[in-house]
Amino acid sequence: MVLDVHNFGDVLMSRPAGKEAFAMAKAYIIKLLNENETISLDFKNVKVLAPSWADEFVTNLKKEYKNPIEFLNTENESVSQSLKYVSA
Repeated sequence: MVLDVHNFGDVLMSRPAGKEAFAMAKAYIIKLLNENETISLDFKNVKVLAPSWADEFVTNLKKEYKNPIEFLNTENESVSQSLKYVSA
């Protein structure tokens, strides 16, 4: 399952916004995710990803689902550095 993170905005900042985005994604995921299916987070067209937003979104995703998670289009420095923060 591919989630286009850009659907939540191109500047992703703040814990409350990350928490809200996770709640919206969860409603979508529950309907469509198959057991053991990889969750692919596609960061194409995301200009800024703050560690706080990524922490709320990705950490909650990991807690809620045991499915593997992969990150796509992470060349943007803001995205790659924030993902290092939540992957540590």
